[in-house]
Amino acid sequence: MHKAIALTLLSASLMGISSANAADKLIVSTWGGSFRDLIDEAIGQEFTRQTGVEVEYVTGGTIDRLNKAKLAGSAETDITFTTSHVGWLYANDGLFEDLDMGKIPNAKNLVHQAKLSPNHIGVWGYVYTIGYRPDLVPDDITFDSWEDLWNPELEGTIALPDWDPSHIIAVAAKLEGADAEHWEAGQDKLKALIPNIKAFYTNDANSQQLIATGETPVQLLLSMNAYHMMDEGVDIELAMPKEGAVLGIDAMGINKGSEHADLAYQFMNIALSPDVQAKIAEINNGSPVVTNAAVDPEIAKLPGMLTTAEQWDATLDTDPKLRAEMTAEWRKWFSENIMTH
Repeated sequence: MHKAIALTLLSASLMGISSANAADKLIVSTWGGSFRDLIDEAIGQEFTRQTGVEVEYVTGGTIDRLNKAKLAGSAETDITFTTSHVGWLYANDGLFEDLDMGKIPNAKNLVHQAKLSPNHIGVWGYVYTIGYRPDLVPDDITFDSWEDLWNPELEGTIALPDWDPSHIIAVAAKLEGADAEHWEAGQDKLKALIPNIKAFYTNDANSQQLIATGETPVQLLLSMNAYHMMDEGVDIELAMPKEGAVLGIDAMGINKGSEHADLAYQFMNIALSPDVQAKIAEINNGSPVVTNAAVDPEIAKLPGMLTTAEQWDATLDTDPKLRAEMTAEWRKWFSENIMTH
């Protein structure tokens, strides 16, 4: 009798856990397209397997999602994926929780570049570098240096991102012997690039279209997008300029007021597990941000993959906090002096 009652109580308890898991849902804010698919395949599905909790994705552009979060003023999602510097904008506006790193034990293996703030941490790395169509670019241009972008033979061929000029600003400053903090040193250099600029792409899809069609056979290109297009059969090569490619890190933070913070911590910890980090490298050539991920040697040797401390340190790494502080000023100057000419 007592045994039967105990079993009944246990069954009821398990049913309660099961229905709680079924009712709970982790809502993740992210980009769409291949990045949403990457997060789901590498992280989301493993999270659901381990917890029984489904993941729902809300997608949109980087700045669009930030503006929506500002307007809402409260957590409409539980976790946000964004860029390292825009993560600072979320944090500065009080939109991210302070992270309890004790609840993310895998974070102890983070590379120092991915320790971004008390509110957000890196989830994968990449580079912005020179991507080009070898069939459409003069044979004598090798892109051994960023300086090659200024070659007069490239007149009307280059595309740059319109939403974030920080990459080319850092490059121009570097070529003038300065850095992004002293970016004014590169202003004349940037103006000298105008004849070679054909277009400014508005998002990843627009970037991919412009280079795939050959309209802009040279781009300041996100390495993960380049490999995605290579997989689709587009003939693209990535150059690694001697001055270093521009480091980028995508990040994750927990939205202020999330009702599923404990689940969010589990999600973030799973994201930083060595197996998941290796899978991110395998699926979309994102560089692991933890030191204990075992990346396939064939993937590790690809241009733009960062799997050693030396490779991380060889990049042009602009402080994400500085980028956040300067974003508005840089965009205004770039729009007025480069994009309108």
